Amino acid sequence: MTTFYAPTSPEISKREQTHMETIRALAANCMVLLENDGTLPLSAQTKKVALFGNGARHTVKGGTGSGDVNSRVVVAIEQGLEKAGYTVTTKNWLGEYDQCVAQAKQTYTEKLEAVKKQYGSSAGVLYYLKNPFLEPHVQAVTTKDIHESGTDTAVYVLARNSGEGKDRNNTRGEFQLAEEELEAIRLLAASYKKFILLLNIGGIIDTTELLQIQGINAILMIGQLGNITGFAVTDVLFGKTVPSGKLTDTWASNYLDYPSSDTYSHMNGDVDDEYYSEGIYVGYRYFDTFNITPNYCFGYGKAYTEFSIQTLDITVNEENISVTVEVKNIGKIHPGREVVQIYTSAPAGSLEKPYQELSAFAKTQLLAPGGDEILTISFPVSSMASYSEKEAAWVMEAGTYYIRVGNASRNTKIEAAIHLSSTVKTVQLKNLFPMDEPMEEISSRNISSYSYASEAFEKENAKILTLDPSEILLQLIKYQSERPTYLDQYPDVKITIDEVKNKQFTSEELIAQLTVQEMAELCVGTSGGRATVVANAAITVPGAGGETATLEDRGIRSIVLADGPAGLRLTPHFRATADRELLPGGEIMGFDYNPLPEAGPEGSVDYYQYCTAIPVATSLAQSWDMNLIEHIGKIVGKEMQEFHVHLWLAPGMNIHRNPLCGRNFEYYSEDPLLTGKCAAAETRGVQYYPGQGTTLKHFAANNHEDNRMFTNAHVSERTLREIYLKGFEIAVKESRPLSIMTSYNLINGTHAANHFDLIQSAARDEWGFAGVVMTDWYTSNKLTDEIHKYPISSSPLCIKAGNDLQMPGSQQNIDDIVSAIEAGERA
Repeated sequence: MTTFYAPTSPEISKREQTHMETIRALAANCMVLLENDGTLPLSAQTKKVALFGNGARHTVKGGTGSGDVNSRVVVAIEQGLEKAGYTVTTKNWLGEYDQCVAQAKQTYTEKLEAVKKQYGSSAGVLYYLKNPFLEPHVQAVTTKDIHESGTDTAVYVLARNSGEGKDRNNTRGEFQLAEEELEAIRLLAASYKKFILLLNIGGIIDTTELLQIQGINAILMIGQLGNITGFAVTDVLFGKTVPSGKLTDTWASNYLDYPSSDTYSHMNGDVDDEYYSEGIYVGYRYFDTFNITPNYCFGYGKAYTEFSIQTLDITVNEENISVTVEVKNIGKIHPGREVVQIYTSAPAGSLEKPYQELSAFAKTQLLAPGGDEILTISFPVSSMASYSEKEAAWVMEAGTYYIRVGNASRNTKIEAAIHLSSTVKTVQLKNLFPMDEPMEEISSRNISSYSYASEAFEKENAKILTLDPSEILLQLIKYQSERPTYLDQYPDVKITIDEVKNKQFTSEELIAQLTVQEMAELCVGTSGGRATVVANAAITVPGAGGETATLEDRGIRSIVLADGPAGLRLTPHFRATADRELLPGGEIMGFDYNPLPEAGPEGSVDYYQYCTAIPVATSLAQSWDMNLIEHIGKIVGKEMQEFHVHLWLAPGMNIHRNPLCGRNFEYYSEDPLLTGKCAAAETRGVQYYPGQGTTLKHFAANNHEDNRMFTNAHVSERTLREIYLKGFEIAVKESRPLSIMTSYNLINGTHAANHFDLIQSAARDEWGFAGVVMTDWYTSNKLTDEIHKYPISSSPLCIKAGNDLQMPGSQQNIDDIVSAIEAGERA
């Protein structure tokens, strides 16, 4: 008899209420104030608001696909304003847009149902992923709408949604603003005394045309904050809370300014091969080094007040650099929080170097007007090293390293110059990722980088510090070249997992007794027998991504894995018989929903698994507050504990290489340091609860969605190590996550899931990862009859490379593993 842990009461739980209240209180830290002429916060005398835009009533809580969360409620901006006592005066305009959305949804749903009827439910999910519903363009705003609004204050909510399975397009209505949006914003900006633009988006949009419009008093990047978005935004608009977020990406003035713009994903018509020819020059590393001015730089964000940052001291030894700063709120009205960002500039030698790289950061507490705080921020000397493929080592080249202190990547001051007299290695490794074909990377040699008027003066007058190269220690890595062999030492005893837990035997001694068939079955997970791609329903936790296999005679029980990373994605309402047999109905993935019958059989029981939709990863990262992120991780961990979910398939931590990635909202940043710190913090929060763990994904170089299972990422070893693996390394070392998920794509001709050096040599040998490695879902299963340039990953090679689990897997995967062993294809 199956045990279900979900509550049977349909009433909102105290846990739901507490978690929503907590996120509401924290969410302002995740919002980025891009522009403000003093209009925000709105005064208490403002009672009526003219509300427009596609996100006003249809506010996006988070993206689509497996990153979606089935929460009980989603608080839209309109609802948030009205619950706070403000009157929304544009009901007619909002109602007209409702009709447009309803018609578009009906058309979309009819098409989806037709696909399912003809090709089956799995085909329906694939259609939903590859052709996500996009809400229709807004209707025009008329002078009549404005006249009848009866207020001098207007708010326009511009929303965008995207998700798993499809990248965005550089077209109007997606990356660019639609003509209808621009026309409405121009008219509103010219018609209202106070006009505020809210960006309800999970990824970058083109703001160049926006910034040319006169009369926009404030632009607030509210992001996608989960199911309480409307409440949190209202709090910020009227000053109950204050925004303190900073951008985690560079917002270019033109999409073509991004170095990967021409060849990214579908942009050149080739989704089979992705060439990372920009090398290490990703995000601000590129814009700064090649002196391209963005609309908004990395780390940028205003506040309702102003701050001063004064560097008090900088010290260095062979291990750490410490920077002590005083931050003061120099405003007279509003409180606020500031983020101190420290960048380093390394000398160019045999290795090219970016203009600067983020090395450390810290955020103040909430400072009242006139209040101050002293922060001491430290980071390892070795973090200033670059990877040399020639030496197969992390290397600090001789020369001068500059320490820059400020509150955004283009608002810093050089405060110290550290001299290193000779080149030193910090870690000796071996090269793991040879290129499968030649590729020329862009070069910054003879390029004039970004600079500013006082930079030369600051270099000449910076505090001089010295590093003794003989004091910097060299770390040597020991690699495992062969798998260990375990022999059964206790043939007369049948070892169980409980005896291993009680330390009567070791796990190796248990493994030695298992047959090849048993081990293969344990390595291949399940979706719960009755599950489809739609439901992904684990038996004990319906709607979860899957369960691992069991071995009853050994006492090995399954563990449950659930999607993320914006909360748990579970079936919110399901039904079972009196004997606890799960009944069909309730499965949901976006628009693909199998409704529950109005009533079940006699004696059946209804269960409820409503989860909290937390802010998406990009919004969390915009807080630059690791304590906040850890706290929100605890929210997820608590819900995992309640529903008996063991591994959360999150955090997503791929790099924002290009703004068109459909899944960027699931990831933190263009910067690997910030990415790694955020993932470590979220992991610490989840794993605060014993028995619950995170799954870092997607490992690695999974940076676009189109053709994601068959794309070959051609990328240099240095670029991989400095940009695309660095965040994973930081998270592993700082938080000891219980799991890692390998990605679908190939890396230089080898599937990530089949890559021994990625899984064993890098993660386990170099970083010390000691948890479970699993594949992404169906990685070695052919889901369609489509023909691709590259094949799916090999099931036996997944195991040989070091994956402990293939999820959810199939009988064919088990058979392939057993056959490979029998044929002598041993690791």
